[in-house]
Amino acid sequence: MSKADAFAEAGKTAVLQNIQGTIEFLQKHPPFDQMQQGHLLRLVENCQLRFYAQGESILHPDEGPVQHFHIVKQGRVQGKRSHPGGRQDTTFEISTGECFPIAALLGERATRTAHVAGTDCFCLLLPREIFVELFSLSAPFRDFALRGVSSLLDKVKQRVQLHAVESLGEDYSLDTRLDELAHRDPVACSPDMPLRDAVRLMHEQNVGSIIAVDDQHSPVGIFTLRDLRRVIAAASASLEHPLRDMMTPNPFHLPPSATAFDAAMAMTERHIAHVCVVENDRLVGVLSERDLFSLQRIDLVHLARTLRHADSVQALADLREEVGRLVERMLAHGASSTQITQLITLLNDHTVCRVIELTLAEMGDPGVPFSWLCFGSEGRREQTLHTDQDNGILFEARDAAEAALLRGKLLPVAQRINQHLATCGFTLCKGNIMAGNPELCLSRSEWSRRFQSFVREATPENLLSSTIYFDLRVLWGPTEGCQALQKELLALIASNSTFQRLMAENALRHRPPVGRFRDFLVVRKGADKDTLDVKVQGLTPFVDGARLLALANGIDATSTLERLHLLVLKGVIDEKDGAAYEEAYHFIQQVRLQLHQKQSRAGLPYSNRLDPETLNHLDRRILRESFRQAQRLQSSLALRYQL
Repeated sequence: MSKADAFAEAGKTAVLQNIQGTIEFLQKHPPFDQMQQGHLLRLVENCQLRFYAQGESILHPDEGPVQHFHIVKQGRVQGKRSHPGGRQDTTFEISTGECFPIAALLGERATRTAHVAGTDCFCLLLPREIFVELFSLSAPFRDFALRGVSSLLDKVKQRVQLHAVESLGEDYSLDTRLDELAHRDPVACSPDMPLRDAVRLMHEQNVGSIIAVDDQHSPVGIFTLRDLRRVIAAASASLEHPLRDMMTPNPFHLPPSATAFDAAMAMTERHIAHVCVVENDRLVGVLSERDLFSLQRIDLVHLARTLRHADSVQALADLREEVGRLVERMLAHGASSTQITQLITLLNDHTVCRVIELTLAEMGDPGVPFSWLCFGSEGRREQTLHTDQDNGILFEARDAAEAALLRGKLLPVAQRINQHLATCGFTLCKGNIMAGNPELCLSRSEWSRRFQSFVREATPENLLSSTIYFDLRVLWGPTEGCQALQKELLALIASNSTFQRLMAENALRHRPPVGRFRDFLVVRKGADKDTLDVKVQGLTPFVDGARLLALANGIDATSTLERLHLLVLKGVIDEKDGAAYEEAYHFIQQVRLQLHQKQSRAGLPYSNRLDPETLNHLDRRILRESFRQAQRLQSSLALRYQL
């Protein structure tokens, strides 16, 4: 072999090794890890490697339509957005294995954000025409390009559910549609059918319910075995009476597209054992508690019913362990963080209501109608297993003298309720935000004056302690007084721009833990070394931001996700931004729940502090992106309120 041939052969070998090395690099990162080998080879063969020095511009909005798809092979790239006056913000960072600018390539336009080398970095550049070719050929590549982080979140969920299938079988899915679960031919009859005939039909069909329908086959009532026991207990009732005299009218129903989780939550909240499935006003199916939970293996409705009828505080405390096991099973099966926090809050609500009832039976009725208020995460229906008490009492009084008299009657009951809740695992609030505190057992007029002082006399210091009260709802007792307070509060805040600006400053206090040159900013020493707080640094920016914008725009919802949804509908937040914020909030909450699950298994106290190095590469990447969405929300607030 000549020297020229040997040199050519060596060069060919080097090229092949370089191609193989690049393929191996890409296969460590989504979506390339899901692409077919041939498609991945096509990508690598058409890439060129480009070096950018720190501070060098990679893409700029003034350069016209983007011509290359970029993959960061080494280093970091920063997204810079300019504001009037020349100020520039770093809106995001892109690190090894990540790619950009997908939206601009798909839209055949210039990028809207300047991309600058945050450190010395190498990028793989793929020509736009090859990007378009791979977009049409590769489903995983196309899915990622169209949905970005959403497709990564799907991968996380699929991985969790695959693990659940391996350990618990294939039958389980909280997302199963009701048209796959419900009985397609429900036993139905006219409401005029004699009760005796209806019961005979239930017996012949071996069902626990019969649905009364009108001439259009729309459900107008339901009669169950529980109703039959009630009829038999009332000796005066006649089996010859028409079913309409004994049935429960207007039965609850869901559409076929609703899920098993929707049905489970409805049964739990409404204390019902059957859900009708209705499409175009016609009965098409019925789902029983037995049908749902023999499939789902989670007896949620039974647990809720047991909590609501527990005969002692100690029995409630014992049942609380079942809530933890239920949450663990749901996490194992890939339930979303929102589903789980809604479920925990609902079961917590049942527990609190039963504690109140047991305490009143124990101490006697104080003779004062009252409403039990909850604040903070319970008010937002966003509780996890790691929760403390944030509650208060509202009652009606004509004047200050009567308010003082009634408060004296209610406080002993409230303090006993707080202690019983502590027995059930609801930690006593260190800040004494509890109904047993005289300052939180108030008449409606007193609550009104308190809210007015929050808004009209606000300072940065007392605002920190007051925002928890802006996420309030009634958990037990009349709701009218609380609704009137909420309307008053919305009007106060919507008309006070100074207070809104103070709330915005407060919403910027907790910065997400991502830095320019590291994946995450963690504590460097002490007991919390190498950790970050997923609640305070990750969730709180979304909670505070959504609360401020909702109150400023007259939205009375308290749930963070519902607030974001309504803000999008009102045009306050861009639709794409709202979707990104929602996904980020979901994922951070999911990480938090999984952290609590691990702590529970290990017998450790609950904590929100996470070492990000304990996460796998995909979870770290999505968590980092989720924190960056929190940064974007905070940047928008700073711009909106000129901070």
